[in-house]
Amino acid sequence: MATIIEEQGSGSSFDANRDDRKTAAIVAARAKPDQGRQVKSFRQAREVLRSPVMKQAGGGAEYFDISDPERAPVFFLDGADHKKKRATIARFFAPRTITTRYNLIMDRVIAEQLDAFRSAGTARLDAMSFDLAVAVAADIVGLTVTDRKKMAKRLNLSLSSAFFPRNRPIARLIVQAKKLYNSIDFFYNDVKPAIRARTAEPQDDLLSHLIKVGCSDKAILMECMTYAAAGMVTTREFIVMAAWHMFDNPALRERFMAGEQDDQFAILLEILRLEPIAAFLYRSAPPEAEVPETIGASESGVYALCLRDANLDESVVGGCPHALDPDRAAKMKANGSFLSFGDGPHHCPGWQVALHEARAFLDALFKVPGIRLDRAPDIGWSDMLQSYELRNAVVSCDRE
Repeated sequence: MATIIEEQGSGSSFDANRDDRKTAAIVAARAKPDQGRQVKSFRQAREVLRSPVMKQAGGGAEYFDISDPERAPVFFLDGADHKKKRATIARFFAPRTITTRYNLIMDRVIAEQLDAFRSAGTARLDAMSFDLAVAVAADIVGLTVTDRKKMAKRLNLSLSSAFFPRNRPIARLIVQAKKLYNSIDFFYNDVKPAIRARTAEPQDDLLSHLIKVGCSDKAILMECMTYAAAGMVTTREFIVMAAWHMFDNPALRERFMAGEQDDQFAILLEILRLEPIAAFLYRSAPPEAEVPETIGASESGVYALCLRDANLDESVVGGCPHALDPDRAAKMKANGSFLSFGDGPHHCPGWQVALHEARAFLDALFKVPGIRLDRAPDIGWSDMLQSYELRNAVVSCDRE
């Protein structure tokens, strides 16, 4: 007989064996850190992320030249250099900027998408969510002088990898060649025109700032690709995953549609707690650093922080951690994002932008008459990013 655990103060109960995760199987089969000692405890992972002795690792951080911090991508910096550079870009992610600038873009793009959707009667969720994410991130960065749809196609081919052939060497080489071609195509057809335009007429965006401080084209391209991966790709997966959960759970969808913004955010954050897109974050301790005993030693000096395990740590998230409970954070008096967006100095700067995008898109989508999920997404795994990818989810509606 299943054990039922009553969640104190929630008015709901969960089967102790209940597991609402949709990516559990692929994560168990494919998620493997490429280096370092695994850290699975929430508190220990958070301490690593907040530790002043820890340095950014993973994503090629060890190979990138940061001798000139002013011209190095913020992702690869640490300490005072990182803090200073984060401060210069903080305004692009401020709540006021989201509500006065990015929400207008979201509303416009979502209206265009849903008009086309109602006219056709069918659409792909991953395509719509990626188009929205590209529109918002492009405005933040300053990649707004070329065709957004064409840029999205180039970036999609450059950054997606989960559904490409793994065991056919020749086919894999062809795919890698196409990815390289599209990365070069992105630079010459999107980044360079934007650099020329912002050099001639600076705007209030990241690209204008990078040009002002004298960043090279290589450094600018690296920043653009970083924001593309972090601001476009992950937001696409977040939106599709949240939609999938709500299509499969009518009561959850009804609560989302009836709720105020804060309750909608709580639902989205709880879905992301269960299904964080990235499986690992990496940090390294320099040989001379004194690592706190509570963190523990790593033979290689590198720590692989297992975000999924940390987000299931019952000592922090409460009982039945595999169940989707929108009231969980409130009951535990915790930050609902847990470690889904990281923590510490490198905490994701655009997390509130992604949250607003997901809320705005889904709130509008579920109001479309006759909305239904005709085909659940395929789940793939990116070995490069150690994250899941969701493709080919098809929605339909009453056609106008």
